[in-house]
Amino acid sequence: MQLHSHRSVVQTVITILCGILLCISPSVAQKQYATFKKLYAKNDTATISKFLQQWEKSNPNDPELYTSAFNFHFAQSKQEVLSLGLQRPQGDSFELTDSTGKTAGHIGSTISYNPERVAVAMKYINKGIQKFPNRLDMRFGKCFVLGKLELYKEFTQEIITTVEHSHTIATKWLWTENKPLDDAEQVMIGSVQSYLKQMYDTDNDSLLNNIKQVGEVVLKYYPKSVEVLSTTAVAYMLTKNFTKALDYLAQAETVNPTDFIVLNNIGYCYKLLGQKEKAITYYQKVITYGNEQAKAHATKELEELKK
Repeated sequence: MQLHSHRSVVQTVITILCGILLCISPSVAQKQYATFKKLYAKNDTATISKFLQQWEKSNPNDPELYTSAFNFHFAQSKQEVLSLGLQRPQGDSFELTDSTGKTAGHIGSTISYNPERVAVAMKYINKGIQKFPNRLDMRFGKCFVLGKLELYKEFTQEIITTVEHSHTIATKWLWTENKPLDDAEQVMIGSVQSYLKQMYDTDNDSLLNNIKQVGEVVLKYYPKSVEVLSTTAVAYMLTKNFTKALDYLAQAETVNPTDFIVLNNIGYCYKLLGQKEKAITYYQKVITYGNEQAKAHATKELEELKK
């Protein structure tokens, strides 16, 4: 099985989100945000804390107050702890050896997040979303953090809420500087696909239902999203609901008959169902439309199926 990979625009901008004030002059709003950026670049945390308090008192309707405070407090919540042990820890680590060259231990780091600082960050982003519900950067900023914290129930619900709101506003999202977001549907669905892949990559089978929940909501409003159709189908395949999986894959094939990932997944599904002739037909299509890696995989599958 294969998933479509889609780089989320949110992850490239999450550290700093910018905008413009609606209720006061743009020059004042820009000045405040420019001041924040300078302080942030210097990592002057004490001064930033005081500045955010003053900003909130003077301009509580500035959307950039909420994105700035959110990013600052979440960044401050991050904690890195070094550990020494015999077993290699997850993530980056450094191996220690003794005089004979044998492994004596490993030094690694563990990342955690201070719950009190996270709570402050979430308070700001929730208030920002309440005040400015059409700002997609705020909603995806919140999704980003929930994913980092592995709070997948809340993560799933926030994605669903975002997609449902997108439908109510006809996908007319705003982004930084409260400007209309170009290619809003593509940006939103592409980011949602990245979140689905994030859950899939955990190898946690309990999250397959989360993937299906999100996928079904997306496809209710955006039924021609090949990537989400395919990913949702994979979740059904892994829970052995092959009929449902094939329904979604057939829809995806109708939208894009040459998508080799979809064709490969259809072939694999038929293989699992023991329908060799249909599996062979689709793996042959992969050879026609796929890249070199996909062609090599399909060739190997065909050899096994024809034995």
